[in-house]
Amino acid sequence: MPLQLFNTYSRQIEEFEPRDPAARPIRMYTCGPTVYSRAHIGNFRAYIFEDLLQRHLELRGYNVHRVMNITDVEDKTIRGAREASAPLQNFTEQFKEAFFEDAHTLRIKRADEYPAATDQRYIDRMIDMISALISKGLAYQADDKSVYFRINKFPNYGKLAHFDLTQLRSTGRVKHDEYDKEHIGDFALWKAWDEADGDVKWDSPWGPGRPGWHIECSAMSMALLGDHIDIHCGGVDNIFPHHEAEIAQSEGLTGKKFVRYWLHCAHLLVDNQKMAKSLGNFYTVPDVVAKGYTGRELRYALLRVHYRVPLNFTWEGMNEARESLGRIDEWLARLRQIAKSGNVQRPTS
Repeated sequence: MPLQLFNTYSRQIEEFEPRDPAARPIRMYTCGPTVYSRAHIGNFRAYIFEDLLQRHLELRGYNVHRVMNITDVEDKTIRGAREASAPLQNFTEQFKEAFFEDAHTLRIKRADEYPAATDQRYIDRMIDMISALISKGLAYQADDKSVYFRINKFPNYGKLAHFDLTQLRSTGRVKHDEYDKEHIGDFALWKAWDEADGDVKWDSPWGPGRPGWHIECSAMSMALLGDHIDIHCGGVDNIFPHHEAEIAQSEGLTGKKFVRYWLHCAHLLVDNQKMAKSLGNFYTVPDVVAKGYTGRELRYALLRVHYRVPLNFTWEGMNEARESLGRIDEWLARLRQIAKSGNVQRPTS
């Protein structure tokens, strides 16, 4: 039976057809953690889903090359490092290590590569990509010295999130740079340095600064997987603006389709509200383990509902996961005992 995937881009279930599985592995990119604090179990719901998808593809005989990025430079990491009076690398390293510890507890297979946005190789690539986008007329430097992508120059902008560009409007508090942009929806490719960034900056043709979040993923994925990716995963929060921006800047640069299948995992809820650090209603893996549960039980609990359906996390649900795993383990033990004894009754023809 062919594998079928729900593609966020088309909003349809499609049969999985990799470009050339005999000549190369399945190219899979997954958005990883932003390491300004310890990842919570809502983040790990998406990571577990992606792990399960990779395992299923491999069970079907595919060779999978999976890349997961580490976002170690953006507003939150810079602010966290400043508040901790620590160099950015020292500040983020502790949360990188915590991520790998938690992933191991949850039995998540390691990706083939974990590129970090601050790696100079990728910074150089980001600068080259931005320069090329400017040359194509798809990006511009504003009066604030930052560089922005012109969304009205990319006809397919909004196709992933399925919204009308003409309806795009400002929401929330007006940002300081909005009046420097040609269009309210133009997003930053390169952010000019300011005092709040401290010593976090790189030289560029547009002056000192740092890359925008969106260009980081395009640069790292294309460096390691090429211009075309078979599967790109993330949480539903990533659809807009992050993944929408990735498509625009990547396809604007190459003129080729960037990703064939987009897969997005729904929210993990607490008391029927989205689990989020900003709301303070989150649990980490150590929080759950401290309650006496195992990583295996938490993994099972986060897989009990279809990945595109929001899941409400409760301690009752954790107890149910424990009971379900207990029944599965009991049946496995019985089957192993039967197989060991050789007392297997075969059907008669």
